Amino acid sequence: WLWPFSVTQQKAARSWSTQIDLMERYPEHRFATSSAQQFKWVEQLYPKLHERIKERVKTGQFQLVGGSWVENDSNMPSGEALARQMIYGQRYFRSRFGVTSKVAWLPDSFGLSGALPQLIRGAGMENFFTQKLSWNNVNTFPHSTFNWVGLDGTQVICHMTPVDTYTAQATVQDNLESSDTGLLAFGNGDGGGGPLNKMLENLRRIRATANEHRELPVVSMGESVDDFYDDIHKHTEEGKTLPVWRGELYLEFHRGTYTSHGSIKKGNRHSETLMRDVEYLATLASLFKPEKYSYPKDTIDTCWEKVLLNQFHDVLPGSAIGMVYIDAEQNYAEVAKDGRKMIHDALSVLLEDSKGIAAPMPLKEYKATDGRFAIVNTLDFPRLETVVLPITGSGENTVELDGGLVQSSKRGDRVFAVVGAPGRAIGGVATPNLVDGVGATAHQTEDGSFVLKNSSVEFKISKGRIVSLVDRELGRELIPCCTTGGLVMFERDTPPNWDAWDTEIHHLETSKPLEFSNLKVHEAGPLRASITADIAHGQSKIWVEISLDATSATTQANSRPYIRFDAKVDWHERHKFLKFELPLDIHSDIAYYECAFGWVSRPTHKNTTQEAAKFEVCGHRYADLSEFGYGVALLTESKYGYATTGNVMRLSLLRGPTSPDSEQDQGEHQFSWAILPHKGHFFESDVAKAAYAFNSPIPIRHTSSNNTDSLLHTPPFTVEGAPSVILDTVKRGDDDDFSSSSADKTIVLRLYEALGGHSRPKIKIANYIKVSKALITNLLEEEIEEVKVMGPESADGGSCICLSLRGFQVVTVKLFLENTADGAP
Repeated sequence: WLWPFSVTQQKAARSWSTQIDLMERYPEHRFATSSAQQFKWVEQLYPKLHERIKERVKTGQFQLVGGSWVENDSNMPSGEALARQMIYGQRYFRSRFGVTSKVAWLPDSFGLSGALPQLIRGAGMENFFTQKLSWNNVNTFPHSTFNWVGLDGTQVICHMTPVDTYTAQATVQDNLESSDTGLLAFGNGDGGGGPLNKMLENLRRIRATANEHRELPVVSMGESVDDFYDDIHKHTEEGKTLPVWRGELYLEFHRGTYTSHGSIKKGNRHSETLMRDVEYLATLASLFKPEKYSYPKDTIDTCWEKVLLNQFHDVLPGSAIGMVYIDAEQNYAEVAKDGRKMIHDALSVLLEDSKGIAAPMPLKEYKATDGRFAIVNTLDFPRLETVVLPITGSGENTVELDGGLVQSSKRGDRVFAVVGAPGRAIGGVATPNLVDGVGATAHQTEDGSFVLKNSSVEFKISKGRIVSLVDRELGRELIPCCTTGGLVMFERDTPPNWDAWDTEIHHLETSKPLEFSNLKVHEAGPLRASITADIAHGQSKIWVEISLDATSATTQANSRPYIRFDAKVDWHERHKFLKFELPLDIHSDIAYYECAFGWVSRPTHKNTTQEAAKFEVCGHRYADLSEFGYGVALLTESKYGYATTGNVMRLSLLRGPTSPDSEQDQGEHQFSWAILPHKGHFFESDVAKAAYAFNSPIPIRHTSSNNTDSLLHTPPFTVEGAPSVILDTVKRGDDDDFSSSSADKTIVLRLYEALGGHSRPKIKIANYIKVSKALITNLLEEEIEEVKVMGPESADGGSCICLSLRGFQVVTVKLFLENTADGAP
C-alpha cells in the first residue's frame, strides 16, 4: 500500500470515471469492484460520479462484489470484525444501490481463515473468489475451482482464477492459460486505472478469432460474475462434483505480516475489544434509561468503519508506507477516545452515583471519601482477579479497603486488590483466599536465582534464563532438563523480496538467546509478586516486569495462575526478529491456535512440505500445546505471530524490515504476554476464557453508594449448560429507530461455540428484559427461524431460550422487546 488514504480516494474516482467512459464505448464491458469504503468516499467527495455509478449499477455494467467494507486481511481480525466487514459492506450496498453482493471477493488477502465460509453464507453470499494462494513459495495449491469447507462444516464454492493473477492484461497468453470455466479478472491494479481500452480491444480480437479457430478458448463478454458462478453451480450439480478443501487456506508466503508494525496490531486488538464493551454497555443504558441516554449508533458506526478500514489487507499486515500509518494511528486514537467516552457516558447512567477516576488518588484521601470501588464485568463468565486500583499506596504492605485486603507496592505508587464480579454484572473489591495466608511471593535464592511462587505454581530464572516452571499441586516440572526459555533474537531476518511481508525459514538458523540482567524483586506479594529485568542488545533496550498473582486465571475448577510479562522496548534493530520461546516437557503432534470464532490446529513437525511450510503461523489471543492430562498456553494482548516446533513454543514480538517503510517499528513499544499452565488437555481447560480476560481490562469506577437499584447487579444474559459457548456480542439491532420511543426495540446477541463440539446452551434472560419474540437471524439480521421464548422457571421471573449449536457455529439471536408507556422495555 504505497500511498495514503487520501490518494486512494482520488485513484478510485479516476479509475471508476475511466470505466464508465469505457462502458459507453464498449457496451460488452462489465466492471467488477468491491469495498464499500471506496464507494462511500466517492459518494462524499465526488457526488456526481456517484450518481453516474448508480445508473451503471442498474444496467448491470458496474458490478458490486465482495460485500465487505474493504478487501480485508482475514487472518488477524476477530470473528466479530470479519462479520462486521460483511455487515457494513452489504448494508451500504443495499442502502445506496439496492444490491446485495452474492460473491465474496478477497483476491489479494494473505491467507484465509476457516471461519470465512460460515460468515460468507451468513452475509447472504454463497460463492467466493480469491487468487493469492498461487503465490505459495513451497507447494502449489492443487485446485482452481473447489468446495471450501470451513471450521463448522459450512461450505462455499471457491474459484481461484487459473491465470494466477487478478490483474491480467487480457492477452492471448492469459486466455491460453484459462480453462473453459475460468474467470479472467483483467485490468491494472494498484491504482493503475483498471481495465484499459487496449485490453478490451484485445478481447474483441481474441473473441473474433476464437469464433473461427478453436485453438483459442472462447471468450465470453457481457455477463456478470454472478453468471459465471451460476454456470459452475449448473455444471457441477451445485458443487457436488468439485474437489473439497477443508479448513484454513494457509498462504505459504508473507508470513512476516503477522508481526510487522506492532503498534497497528495492538491498535486493532484493543479497538475490537473496546467496541465490544461499548456496544454492550450502550445497549443496556439506552434500553433502561431512555430518558437520559440514547444509543450512539452514528458514533459506533463511525468507530467501526475506522477499525474496518485499518483492516485492509496491506494496512493491518504492516505492509504499507509510513504515511499510511499516520492515518491509521489517528484512526485508532479517535476510536479509543470516542470509545472511552461512550463507555463513561453509559456507566454514568447505569451507575448513577459513580464516576471515572482521571488520576490516581492517595489511599488516605480515598478512605476519607464516602464510597467504594465498583468494577464492571463485561464478559459473560465470572471474574476474580488481581488488578491495580487507581490509588497510590500508604507505604504499608497490606491494608484493608472496601472490606477486603489490598497490597501497596514497595514504592507506594500502586495498590493491588483482588476484585470479583459475576458474568456481565457489577462487583467490587473481594477478600482473597490466600492458601496458608501466604499468597504470591518473590525472592532471590542463595545461588542468585529469582523465584516467583504461589500455592499452584513456581517459576524460576537462573543465569538470565527461564529454567523451571513447576505445577506445585501436581509436582510436575514443565521445562525439560538442560533447556531454557526466554527472549531470543534471530539475527538475520532477511527475505529475498517483500521485506515487510516476508520472513523465510532460514532466519530460524540465526537464533541468539538473550539473558535477563539486573534482576530485582519488584513486588513481594501477597496479592502480586513480581521481578523486573533489563536486556540490552545492539541499539535496543528491553525492560520486563514478570509477575505472578495470588488469584488463578479464571474461576474454573483447577485453574492455574499465569506468569505475566509486561515489556517496554526501545527498538532500533534492522532485519532482526525478536521472539519469546519456551521449551516444554509436553509431547504432541499438533498445537492449537485461536482464530476467528474458534481455533485451528497445526503440526509441530515437518513430515511433509506442507507441514514444513507452516514455520510461522497466525493466531489470536492464545496458542496451546497439550497432551493427555496437561498443557501450557501462551496468551497475548496484541501479537499474532506464533510457531510451535516439536516441544518449543514461540511468540513473535518485533521485526525490523526497512521496506516499504524504512522506519517501521523503530522506537518505543509496550506489550504483554503470559504463560498459562493448565491441568487437563486444551479441550478441558480454561484457556479460551483466560485469553478473553487477559485481553479485557476491567472498567473500574468510584461510586458513592452501593447502587442497589442498578441493573448491573443482575446479569442481563447468562449462558447455561454449555461451557464452550461464548456470548461475544450484545448490541442494539441495526434497523432500530433511535429517534422514536414507540418504535420496535431489539437486542442482538451473537454467540459461538469455541471448542469444536455440539452444545445445547440455555440463554437465561433477566426479569427486567421483557422479550415478546426471539428470532435466529443471519448476520444481516434477517429472519431464519423463530425461537420459543419460555417463561419464568423461578421466582426471579426471567425468561429463557434454548439453542442447539454444532462445533464452531456462530448464531445471531434477535430479541424483540415489549414496549411500555414510558418507552422502556
